[in-house]
Amino acid sequence: MIRRTTNSGPSEGGQLALPFAPKSSLSAPPIEPFTVRTTEAMRITGLRRSKLYELIASGDIEVVKIGRCSLVVVASLRALIEQARSRTL
Repeated sequence: MIRRTTNSGPSEGGQLALPFAPKSSLSAPPIEPFTVRTTEAMRITGLRRSKLYELIASGDIEVVKIGRCSLVVVASLRALIEQARSRTL
């Protein structure tokens, strides 16, 4: 539904307005996940599957098991990358 913002008709220069705000002003910032699946962890870090599982086995990357699903904790991925960055600086 579109409503007029003035009493004048469209031929008289009246503006049309939406009865609600545009989506861009209402949208919330994107939600960052707490965990990701191992395939997503490989994609975002650039690590190969074998290296990722090696880091999981050594305890460098934290994993949460829910049922049969293994979820990698994103905070542990960030910490791993930060540790690697600080060693190279």
